[in-house]
Amino acid sequence: MAQLLRSGCSGRVLCSGAVGAARSMSTAWWRHVEPAAKDPILGVTEAFLADPSPNKVNVGVGAYRDDNGKPVVLECVREAERRIAGNLNMEYLPMGGSVNMVEETLKLAYGENSDLLKDKRIAAVQALSGTGACRLFADFQKRFSPDSQIYIPVPTWANHHNIWRDAHVPQRTFHYYHPQSRGLDFASMMDDIKNAPNGSFFLLHACAHNPTGVDPSEEQWREISHQFKVKGHFAFFDMAYQGFASGDPERDAKSIRIFLEDGHLIGCAQSYAKNMGLYGQRVGCLSVVCEDEKQAVAVKSQLQQLARPMYSNPPVHGALIVSTILGDPDLKKLWLKEVKGMADRIIGMRTALRENLEKLGSPLSWEHVTKQIGMFCYSGMTPEQVDRLTKEYHIYMTRNGRISMAGVTTGNVGYLANAIHEVTKSG
Repeated sequence: MAQLLRSGCSGRVLCSGAVGAARSMSTAWWRHVEPAAKDPILGVTEAFLADPSPNKVNVGVGAYRDDNGKPVVLECVREAERRIAGNLNMEYLPMGGSVNMVEETLKLAYGENSDLLKDKRIAAVQALSGTGACRLFADFQKRFSPDSQIYIPVPTWANHHNIWRDAHVPQRTFHYYHPQSRGLDFASMMDDIKNAPNGSFFLLHACAHNPTGVDPSEEQWREISHQFKVKGHFAFFDMAYQGFASGDPERDAKSIRIFLEDGHLIGCAQSYAKNMGLYGQRVGCLSVVCEDEKQAVAVKSQLQQLARPMYSNPPVHGALIVSTILGDPDLKKLWLKEVKGMADRIIGMRTALRENLEKLGSPLSWEHVTKQIGMFCYSGMTPEQVDRLTKEYHIYMTRNGRISMAGVTTGNVGYLANAIHEVTKSG
């Protein structure tokens, strides 16, 4: 204050020089912030929407569409919403989320009559869909196994890398996809599992591997589980497509059941975005299998402690939809019918795409289109071929050649096949 008075500035009003310096300092706070890189999938959708062509096709979107290319709300979801409308208050859920939703979700993953459920050996909390479940586990891993790394398959859903990176968990990769065969690189995968330090963490896709659609066979899963046992590795399963991969939730959980049969303590992220179409509701679950009930209580308490500074409590509406559907035998039966219908449509579009390509006389093998499973088909097209599809035929997908089969319809499959044939026929 004395300095201001000596310089002729009032103690109540800063002189123009001081004001200018303060303004300059405050406006400089975020000048170092650069624009973030665009998400490759969201960028595809933006480009598609901006294209005025009547022939444009979007096979980059990661959400289910019907045969008219329209978003779908399942009948079981509409009925569940009707039942819960106006019946409950808007109070907070517990930090661990809806008890009913979590219980029904664990039955889906681990089996209706699982001894793990009877013995209360599973620590589980509601999460913000599969992404939130993965992030909670990544933070849990960092806090309670601070010197560990996570092994992530090549390729994987791009956000997996972001999640473990932001949780400050060091990452390694392991072989998974074989570009030449458009299938699983099982030999290299097993070598990486054997060569990883004992007690390593591995991220595994339970079914419908994203982005390749390539899953190990049941026999291969058994070999993977055995080798994990030999090495003492920890398996964390991301299960985003249970029921939506094959149409049968039990079949889609087979990888997890094999690991449980072998006595593994595993972690699992579950989501209802794809298999119930609850994309915007962000309903998911994180579960960790423990040695006994006492350990499960401790682990759950720590998972809730991690959730507290992130978001405190998960949202209620989506959890009510899920618990209403899975807790009512008739609604659950309807859901099983509807999710099978979605899976069957995807499988049918795979067959149609392959048949159209073969009828055009493509010199390439398209067998992998029908061998792969789930929403995505790893086509094997190069980034340059994908660029040609977009420029010449107004067909939009990510540059790694991943086709969202949900965007393929009976109305556009012929056009899509012809365009793919034209850009790939030279080799």
